This record gives sequence, structure tokens and C-alpha cells, in this order.
Amino acid sequence: MSTEAPAKLEHYRVVAEESTITAHAFAEGLFSAFGHDPVLAIKDFTGEAQFVAGTFENASVKVIINASAIQVINDVKDKDREEIARTMRADVLEIDKYPEVSFSSHNIALSRSGEGRYRARIIGDLTLHGVTQKNVWISAEVSVSEENLRVTGEVPIKQTDYKIKLVSVAGGTLKVKNEVKCSFDVVARAAKA
Repeated sequence: MSTEAPAKLEHYRVVAEESTITAHAFAEGLFSAFGHDPVLAIKDFTGEAQFVAGTFENASVKVIINASAIQVINDVKDKDREEIARTMRADVLEIDKYPEVSFSSHNIALSRSGEGRYRARIIGDLTLHGVTQKNVWISAEVSVSEENLRVTGEVPIKQTDYKIKLVSVAGGTLKVKNEVKCSFDVVARAAKA
């Protein structure tokens, strides 16, 4: 019978004001050259990560995004910015019905790439627009110290996988492509016990 105490989990909490999450959509269609490729910034989210220090055993991550706080950050006219934001909230994300987007990992594998730096493969469940996709793979770069954790990377998302209707305007001559590129640079701080 082992007398070793179980390894202590290190906890980190996301600092949203020092982090960036963006979603980049791409226009297509006859007049796409005149359209906008909307870039949305996610400003209101929470999250946490935990793992056994040094080994990354029992690693997990969870992030919850407030969908109503998504902002258009393109350099566009105010009128266009408001229209894109309204369309994203009401027609695409339907935030009245689906106010949150969440990701919860169930498998994380890391390989060391330098002192305090790692390449990570994060697999988990992504819930968007009321639909949960299982086993979403995310590739990321991770840097960690006793006080800070930083995770950067990107993941493509197909809107139709989440039963999101693709937006089109001008009689379908300008529409948004199915795949959206989500990028993240998330900073978390060690939680003090």
C-alpha cells in the first residue's frame, strides 16, 4: 500500500483583460471583393486550467464565453460595424436562445519545446449555438511559470457543424464562408489557495 500523498493540482484562472480571443469570418460570392471579412473580438469570458506541476498529469481546461459581448473590430464604418454586430448576435449566434459558448477539455497532451514552453494538443467538447461537438482538437503553444500560464493557438470552426445558418446579403451575392478561424492568446494567473 502506497503512502505517497496524491500530487497537488496547480490551478490557474483566466485574466480576460490580458487575453485575446478572435473569430475571423471570410466573405465569398460575386461581390466578396467589396464585402468585409468580419473579425470579432470576444471580450467577456472566464476560464480555468489545472494540472500537476511539472508533469501536467490530470490537466484540464474550461472556458465560458458570454456571446452577447462579442464585438466587431474591423476598420469599417460605424453603420457597417453595427449591422455586422446585430447580424452576428441576432441571426448567427441567436444569443437570446444561446447566451454562452463553452469549451471543456477531456484530454491534453504536451511535448516540451523549451524551458517552460510546450506544444499542446487539447481535445474537448465545444458547445456553440446550443450544439455540442465532441472531440474538438486544438493545437496550441503553452508557456508556464509558477505565476503565469499563457496558451496561444487557433482552431477552425465550421458553422454548419453547430446548426448556424450561413449569413448572406444582397440576394446571396455576398455571403460568409462556412469555416471561421478562431484565434486565441489567453493569459491565466496562478490561483492562490
